[in-house]
Amino acid sequence: MSDPLPLVLVPGMMCDARMWGALPASLGPRAVHHALPKGDETLPGIATALLRELPERFALAGLSMGGIVAMEMLAQAPERIERLALLDTNPLAELPEVRARRAPQVARVLAGGLDAVMQAEMMPHYLADPSDLETLALCLDMARALGPEAFRRQSLALRDRADRTETLRAYHGPALVLTGAEDRLCPRDRHDLMHALMPQSRLVVVEGAGHLPPLEQPAATLAALKEWLET
Repeated sequence: MSDPLPLVLVPGMMCDARMWGALPASLGPRAVHHALPKGDETLPGIATALLRELPERFALAGLSMGGIVAMEMLAQAPERIERLALLDTNPLAELPEVRARRAPQVARVLAGGLDAVMQAEMMPHYLADPSDLETLALCLDMARALGPEAFRRQSLALRDRADRTETLRAYHGPALVLTGAEDRLCPRDRHDLMHALMPQSRLVVVEGAGHLPPLEQPAATLAALKEWLET
């Protein structure tokens, strides 16, 4: 029997492998690669660097910025991606009003305000349950571990990203589109669009979750990922 298809997991902005919680260990005996989008300030550069280090063929799952990176990887090397899972993400280019917030935010972070920006401007939008202090503390710890320069590079990459709707339309492999029902950062309509672009995909809406279903509702997220990997 051949080995299971390797799984590549790409976390969201200012997150590391801990964002996936216990999910990787629960997905069976397969090689799992944690691909952190932190080495360049452009999405093409990030995707190229990750692809250089990954197996020849793999299943690819990305959440939020990780999903945006996954779509860039798909644009560069569609023949290498056998299965695609996009969680709480957005295939569109950045909106002008969001672009306008990037430079002041980066300036505050580089001036020593990483904790303040994360706690006041980003983390309040993450969870369906804002009283989940343990998950919020983890989010802050992941951001601190990556540091201000990673925040700068990731912000620039997101600001300048391309629209990837046509990339998704051209993909015909097994696909999962998953979102938390209360995700305020990447709304439901973005996921309906991705599902329409990939009609072969399964659309899953996780109740009781916001932007981080792997941490907020791990059992439901695990079930969806297992079905995606095994079907």
